[in-house]
Amino acid sequence: MQPLAHTRLAAAAALFGALLVVTACSGIGGDDDAAATTQAITDDGSTVIVGSGLPSEPAAPELVSGYEVGKELVYARNYMVVTANPLASQAGCEVLADGGSAVDAAVAVQAVLGLVEPQSSGLGGGAFLIHYDAASGEVQAYDGRETAPAGATADYLRYVGPTDRTEPLPSTQASGRSIGTPGTVRMLELAHQDHGDKDWGPLFDAGIRLATEGFPISGRLAGAIAGAQQRFLIDEDTAALYLDADGRPKALGAELTVPAYAQTLEAIATGGADAFYTGEIAQDITEEIGRTRSAADGSPVTPGATTLADLAAYEAKRRDAVCTTYRAYWVCGMPPPSSGGITVASMLGILENFDLSLYPPTPIDGEGGTPAVFAVHLVSEAGRLAYADRNKYIADTDYVPLPGSGLQTLLNKPYLQSRAALVSNTVSMRTAQPGSLSAVPLGTDTTRESGTSHVTIVDRNGNVVVMTTTVERGFGAWRMARGFILNNELTDFSALPSDADGPIANRVAPGKRPRSSMAPTLVFRQANDGSRGDFLMGTGSPGGSTIIQYVVKTLVGVLDWGLDAQQATSLVNFGAQNSPTTIVGGEHPNVDATNMGANDPLVTGLRAFGHTVSINQQSSGVGTIIVSEDDGEPVLTGGADPRREGIVLGDTFVP
Repeated sequence: MQPLAHTRLAAAAALFGALLVVTACSGIGGDDDAAATTQAITDDGSTVIVGSGLPSEPAAPELVSGYEVGKELVYARNYMVVTANPLASQAGCEVLADGGSAVDAAVAVQAVLGLVEPQSSGLGGGAFLIHYDAASGEVQAYDGRETAPAGATADYLRYVGPTDRTEPLPSTQASGRSIGTPGTVRMLELAHQDHGDKDWGPLFDAGIRLATEGFPISGRLAGAIAGAQQRFLIDEDTAALYLDADGRPKALGAELTVPAYAQTLEAIATGGADAFYTGEIAQDITEEIGRTRSAADGSPVTPGATTLADLAAYEAKRRDAVCTTYRAYWVCGMPPPSSGGITVASMLGILENFDLSLYPPTPIDGEGGTPAVFAVHLVSEAGRLAYADRNKYIADTDYVPLPGSGLQTLLNKPYLQSRAALVSNTVSMRTAQPGSLSAVPLGTDTTRESGTSHVTIVDRNGNVVVMTTTVERGFGAWRMARGFILNNELTDFSALPSDADGPIANRVAPGKRPRSSMAPTLVFRQANDGSRGDFLMGTGSPGGSTIIQYVVKTLVGVLDWGLDAQQATSLVNFGAQNSPTTIVGGEHPNVDATNMGANDPLVTGLRAFGHTVSINQQSSGVGTIIVSEDDGEPVLTGGADPRREGIVLGDTFVP
């Protein structure tokens, strides 16, 4: 266990009476005519309005990394939203309470997230969204991934220029080269055109109000600001917003207003996405990307090649979701340029060859229990095999096709069965080789992504949105335009265009979208005829390239071990990318991380299998909604990750 972290959490709960019992959007019992408010009910029976800044609200005090023990499953009758921030959950829930669709709520949520959680997502970044239409049964993926500018070259990320073969300044991530053409706004507009019920403009009201009137800085945002303090000095606007006049980071509870962000939202609300991709906002974006000097000391900054034409030409895309069977279920995920859907499906297809139900967590408690050693071994080995294929074959398929027959080659049952046969029952393979799936020589890219936020929403008509949204690293490129952070998403490309084995699929090219690991996921029951049946579950997580592991852990927790939405979300994070290291989240109360895990049975058991075990604290942000039953009636149940400050809201009730 982590004595200090857990002691601080327990002390905070005892001092402020902040054990969260119920959260509500439109009142207990879901009175649709009630004014939409968001409040926490504490253990002494008092209420605390979310966003109040008081210590007893769910978002504060909040450990930047840690674990909030005791989060409870939330029930709702008709609609529900889970986000990583209470104010964002409130904005989405108010839209749902007013009869808005899941996509309407997602627009409102993103407008607020970019303000209250700018380190993770925002207007200046990208997103992937999967939508389920309950009436038609259609599953549609929406691609809002950032793109490289038309002027990008194969060496765009590693050299200043053809005659200056040094790294972009002050670093690739902080240079203009890292900033891709943002996609989130255009993607949300496309999804809203397809599935919105409410007018576009009013969906931005909550974000505009908070940016204008102000909101208290939450614990997670305060920690992120402190961590980026020196990085902000590259840009005077970012420094002025997040640092005090003396250069110190703004602290927990400080009131933050962002008038420029409100003006940007107002422009988008009235002018649609065109107001973002053309005109003054687009001009400011390109000027910031093209800047050549640091605000701090005037030192050189390598500019990016993005032009107004790049922004005007940006297109969000509808894509076919990656849908495969897993046991008695259908699982649908995001296709390329995300690797999330394919890699999750690959891991599940390998695990399908093992009866994981024989190895449940023990004992199962409110935190999900302690995973069995053999189960973690199997899931980690499946991860190594799936990531090996991911690293070699998956990239933006508009530029580099998948090997062979595409999804059928990567995800067919016989192939995954052959991959499963490589898993030993007694020893870890440590590092896996990719399958021989292509006659075209290809290199391998192990670039790891960072950042992100996740949203899961179900509306009163049963429509569902799972959306993962990002600016890449914490605060992206640490630079902003018009009140919003600009991404550094292009660093998700391989800086090397090739290696000794051949060209790398995820290399930079003009207009190309960098590979991602974002994995918004929908689960359906399998109908009697084998087709996709009723919606069961939506989930996803932030976490960079570790997202895939967080999502698979959650899916296995529900589908194989029968955990509820909160237990599966809270469950110990575990898994592996294609390296000897297996993660076991040391922040979890069921893991003894003292003495490098030497006293923890799970950790020592894995080491006996030959795993190199990391017990570093994990910062997942899983948000899960599952259709369950209460007295024979279908209800929604939701769980928010105790490792972040998110909450579940809806027309909640106590069963």
